Amino acid sequence: MIKIVTGVRRCGKSFLLSTLYAVWLKEQDVDNDHIITINLEDRRNKKLRDPDSLLEYIDSRLTDDAVHYIMIDEIQHVNEFEDVLNSNLNMHNADVYVKGSNARFQSKDVITTFRGRGDEIKLYPLSFGEVFPYMNLQKDRALTTYMLFGGLPQVVQKSSEEEKNEYLKGLFTHTYIKDIKERYGIKNTEMLNDLLNILASDIGALTNPTKLTNTFESVKHMKVNRMTLTSYLEYICDSFLVEKASRYDVKGKRYIDSPQKYYFTDCGLRNTLLNFRQTEPSHLMENVIYNELRVRGFNVDVGVVPVQLRKDDGSRERKRFEVDFVCNMGSRRYYIQSSYRMPDEEK
Repeated sequence: MIKIVTGVRRCGKSFLLSTLYAVWLKEQDVDNDHIITINLEDRRNKKLRDPDSLLEYIDSRLTDDAVHYIMIDEIQHVNEFEDVLNSNLNMHNADVYVKGSNARFQSKDVITTFRGRGDEIKLYPLSFGEVFPYMNLQKDRALTTYMLFGGLPQVVQKSSEEEKNEYLKGLFTHTYIKDIKERYGIKNTEMLNDLLNILASDIGALTNPTKLTNTFESVKHMKVNRMTLTSYLEYICDSFLVEKASRYDVKGKRYIDSPQKYYFTDCGLRNTLLNFRQTEPSHLMENVIYNELRVRGFNVDVGVVPVQLRKDDGSRERKRFEVDFVCNMGSRRYYIQSSYRMPDEEK
């Protein structure tokens, strides 16, 4: 199988392959000449951007029957890269790992292209547990900082809040938005930005395309096409900026199509969108918990529990109570409720 490393831009995919994994292989006594790293962003490797030249180069490095670990960075620079990768599928001595950085390779359609022939390795920004030992802060203060600026590795390494803020703003404008626009040919940048702002403001709130369309009309005074808005939602999710959590009827054991919740893959990216104006800890904590569960490998849904309540006059009232997260991994299931404060018995 081809291993395809995916994840939001700048979360550390290249470092995972070219540094961490390469070092680990050497610790397992894999010879240096059996670890083949190819960075196609490096102009010195410009000739290898030709598909036939790349394939010829890889073949020349396969010197014996032992497994050779081939790590290709920025594969999107190669035309017809699917053919190049597929040509290595049936070679017993080739183990191929790839990642890319343009909008097309970040999109989930790459996973579709290699369905049945590739394994996705999903990489997320650093979790709180991963960054806390290096923050030199008390845990409460460290968690507040993490909820504000997130876990993108280069953000974590910056010392001042001003540096973190500037890096996040530049990254969002010049990388993420640019990628989505180029990949899908989006001309209505204003609508895309407004949709991202609305999703960022409504973290933890149930929504759907109809509700979002109404928000555009009532708040932005814009008439938008529902199908266009639905497509924009898919583009944002395909870029790994945001993930969608579906609703699950806990009693009926079935999924409910609409509405859903949307969570940002990194809280720092969410906050920079809103210029750090809406930083309610209850919403940010819920987003952090969702990301933590996804990092740990759980499938996460929003739980719904329908109940019949008897009112004072004896009549019955049907209500739906929400479970923030229904988490599944094989036979393991957990129900998790997120509450920043519990000030009274009812809460």
